[in-house]
Amino acid sequence: MELKLHRPICFFDLETTGTDITKDRIVEIAILKVYPNGNKESKTWLVNPERPIPPQSTAFHGIDDEKVANEPTFKDLSHQVYNMIKDSDLAGYNSDRFDIPLLAEELLRAGVDFDMKNRVTVDVQTIFHKKEERTLSAAFKFYCGQILENAHSAAADTNATYEILKSQLDRYEDLKNDVKELSEFTTRKKAVDFAGFIVLDDDGEEIFTFGKHKGAKVEKILEQEPGYFGWIQNADFPLYTKKVLTAIKLRKLNNKLV
Repeated sequence: MELKLHRPICFFDLETTGTDITKDRIVEIAILKVYPNGNKESKTWLVNPERPIPPQSTAFHGIDDEKVANEPTFKDLSHQVYNMIKDSDLAGYNSDRFDIPLLAEELLRAGVDFDMKNRVTVDVQTIFHKKEERTLSAAFKFYCGQILENAHSAAADTNATYEILKSQLDRYEDLKNDVKELSEFTTRKKAVDFAGFIVLDDDGEEIFTFGKHKGAKVEKILEQEPGYFGWIQNADFPLYTKKVLTAIKLRKLNNKLV
């Protein structure tokens, strides 16, 4: 179904130095402008934030200081960005809470008189959350037809989870009533660590799932870029992820000694 538009709408997304709307800066911005006649226009800019990009942010979006060193600043790009969105409504994913406030900060900081008075916004994430609630209470009502009393108390939530699983087995004929098969069905990735930063690929070898080395074999990266190990150990990653990474490194060293 195509959108019924009375004016253009700009879907956009930001990659940033962090999540603090007042302090952090844009490092990439992509805009897809959709016109009422169905025509589309898209632009993507890398942006020099004029400050170091924290390693944890680079790990998330893969953009580091070197990649944006020779790119324009947001102030340099601000009028291009504004000219693209000035006659449009705005849309994004979690855009009302993050992308639009941060974009407004950057535009105002660059001296562009941006406001929301004559435009509306559509946050696609909000539609998702409102139409497809993903809470235990919602699941209990959907599968068991009951209201979850005392939600967020450990005992009530535990019992509700048990009842939901039994109802799921009743509802889905192809869902095997076997714990091992249920485990395989509910495992989204073959995670090596609990957090899923390191998973097994189709060859049964560990790969990274994030950042600039997403999809790369862990052993290969540890050999080619030893400093990456130290960065992860000193960054805000789960302790178990660090433990798994250390075990992989030690295993590789032991294999070399054999």
